[in-house]
Parts: sequence; C-alpha cells; structure tokens
Amino acid sequence: MIDFNLKKTSKKARLGSFLLNKQNIETPCFMPVGTAATIKTMSGSEVSDFGYKIILANTFHLMLRPGPEIISKHGGIHDFMGWNGAIITDSGGYQVFSLSKLRKITKEGVYFNSPIDGKKVFLDPKKSIWLQEQFNSDIIMQFDECTPYPADKKTAELSLDLSILWGKQSKQSLTQEKSNLFGIVQGGIYDDLRDKSLEGLISIGFDGYAIGGLSVGETSEERNTVLDNIAYKMPKDKPRYLMGVGTPEDIVEAVKRGVDMFDCVIPTRNARTGFLYTKKGILKLRNSRYKDDMRPIEEDCQCYTCRNYTRSYLKHLDNCKEILGLRLNTIHNLYYYHNLMMNIRNSIREDRFDNFTKEFYSLRD
Repeated sequence: MIDFNLKKTSKKARLGSFLLNKQNIETPCFMPVGTAATIKTMSGSEVSDFGYKIILANTFHLMLRPGPEIISKHGGIHDFMGWNGAIITDSGGYQVFSLSKLRKITKEGVYFNSPIDGKKVFLDPKKSIWLQEQFNSDIIMQFDECTPYPADKKTAELSLDLSILWGKQSKQSLTQEKSNLFGIVQGGIYDDLRDKSLEGLISIGFDGYAIGGLSVGETSEERNTVLDNIAYKMPKDKPRYLMGVGTPEDIVEAVKRGVDMFDCVIPTRNARTGFLYTKKGILKLRNSRYKDDMRPIEEDCQCYTCRNYTRSYLKHLDNCKEILGLRLNTIHNLYYYHNLMMNIRNSIREDRFDNFTKEFYSLRD
C-alpha cells in the first residue's frame, strides 16, 4: 500500500511524496516511458543519473516480446533492464484504443491480432494483473478500456461501465500483498460520466487513481475542462496520475489543477526527430538556420549535451542519421523535463507556483 504524504498545497497544486522500491518519489513527477523495457538510447543508470526514480513500461508489448517467462526468469523488469528505481506498468488498456483496428472488445476481455505476427492474443483483467505481477511491477494499473475521442455519451458510458467492471476484476485478481493497484477514471469529455467513474472506483478502493482517456485527440481546452471537474474530487490522500499527457504546457496546467504524476513518450520520441525542449519552447533542429549555429541548445542548460556540443554539430548528426545524435538529443530532453518538474516542486514548496506559471509562459516564444 502506498503511503502518500501530502506536504503542501498552492491553491490546487500539490507537493507530495511516497516510498516505492526504496525510492522516495517526490511529486509532481514525470515518468519517462520505456515501452519495451528501455528508455530508447539510454541505459538505466543514465536515466537514474538525471534524477528520475520511476519509469513506465508497457504490459501489452512486453507480453508479446520477450514474454513473461523471460522477464520472470530475470526476477522481474528491474533486473531484466538493469533499473534500480521503481516501475509502473500500463495494463494494456491503452492498446485497446491505439490498436482499435486489430482488436475486438467483449465483456470478458479483448481479442487482439498481434501487431508483430498477426497471431490471436487475448487479454482480460486477470491476465493483465498476472502479467504485471510476473513483471514485479511496483505500481500495477487496472485493465480498462481507454475511451476513444470523439465518442458520443452512450458510447462513453458503456466504456466506463466496462472499465469499472474490469477494475473490480483487476483488484480481485491480485495475488501479491505488496502490489499497488491504481484505478483509472474514464468517461470521455462528459463531466457527469467522469464523476460516475470516480465514484465507482472509490467504492472498489485503490492505492492510487489515474485519469485516462485524455490526450487521444481532444483539444487542450476540453482536457483542462475535464481536469477542472475531476482532479480535485479524487482522494486527497492518494496519488493522482494523468496518463499519457506530457507537453510542458500540459503538465503545468494539470499541476495547477491538482495532478501529481505524469508519463509520456513526447520528450524521448521528439528527441529522435530533432524537437528539443527549451525555456523558450521547442527548438526544431532540422531547420536550416542551425547548420552553422555555434550555440548549445540552451545557453544556461547544464546537461551533458549543452555543455559539450553545438546546435551545428547536433544538426550534422541528425542529417547523417548518426545514433549519437539520438542519444544527445534524448539526454537534453530528459534533463529538461527533470528540471521542469524540480522547478515546479520548488515553486509549490516556496508558495510561488502562480509566479512560476507566469514566468513559464512569459518565456515562451
């Protein structure tokens, strides 16, 4: 069971912490995504050196490759990938959304055609929980249906009803007392359905609560309206996790509304396409203006990349499709995100989050 310590609030923004796998995880926190048990181009020790203490891995993809037997033989994902921090695993519910052309939903579970070899794969709450326990995950997510966007109200309600049923079955499927299980609030963009979902999950009882079904095509205004309605209603003594949402602006807005935890592929995926994060916004490395630019990505950044390389060199690596370029870009973006979260936490601690937010936006181009 997670013992969440809410240390301070600044309006709705929350500063907290909890212990997990001998790690003191301070919130708000960002969790890099290692879908296939790797943060692409990075080793576990490198990610840890940035200051990250928790990452996310994906149950569905690890089920397919290398499979639970291989990971279990290593004693779990931690030893498999050489990661000493905490691990949270997505249940496979997002793939119900992202692989919509390759799956069929039933009340019992979901039938997929494997994106690797086309073979039939079945996933239900019991199997999802079993997999995550085999992986020795520190936080296990309930199996759910990630409601698509757009969805009419009837479709969204049927989806959330199924997720509540699967949430109950997920909890009943736990076999290890040490497992920390999070429930996932669904309901699309409908406030009353989000309320219904949260009430249903609270009646079941979870170690933390996540907000799912966002960052699936809705506008930022719609997303913030959902967060305005639901985040503050979530249990105050449990972590609040916004799944899959992760631009710097989205994080700041969600923290403002009371969210504690975030994950997203954006900083690492965008690094590999030359989108680099700075205080002024995104630097698009593939722009021709940077071919002879002798400055670092960001003048006052202390990451390894900025201390040693110019924009010109990084653009050259990108042009030549050199692997080093992917690594150096990823180092910078992960460093930026860690610093962003550290600055957010410090601003809440010092009761100046409003000023931090104003400064954050004033610097954007």
